[in-house]
Amino acid sequence: MRKSDKKIDNLIREVLTKVCEDTLKGYDGFVWVTHTVKFSSFPQSLKIICVFETNLERTNFLMGDGQQHVSATIQKAFSQAGVQLKNVEKQISYDAQEKFES
Repeated sequence: MRKSDKKIDNLIREVLTKVCEDTLKGYDGFVWVTHTVKFSSFPQSLKIICVFETNLERTNFLMGDGQQHVSATIQKAFSQAGVQLKNVEKQISYDAQEKFES
C-alpha cells in the first residue's frame, strides 16, 4: 500500500467511525459499518456497507426513514472531510450479518 493510499484509508476509517458512533447506533440491530475501495479511483470506487444483525432489522430500517438519514449523514461527514460522494445511492449498501452465520 502506497503512503497516499494509507492516508485515504485512514481518512475513510476516521469518517466512518465517527458516523458509526454518532448516528448508526440509534438504529435497532445495527452492528458495524465497513468499506471497500480501489485507491486509484477514489472516491468513485468507495463502497460503504452498513451491517445489521438480522435481515428483519435491516428490512425494518429500510422501510423507515433511516436509510435517507444515514445516507445524508455519511455524505455530509465525507463532505466535511473534503471528499465528495457523487453517487451515494450506489456507494452505500445495507446488509445483514445473519446470512453469513448459517
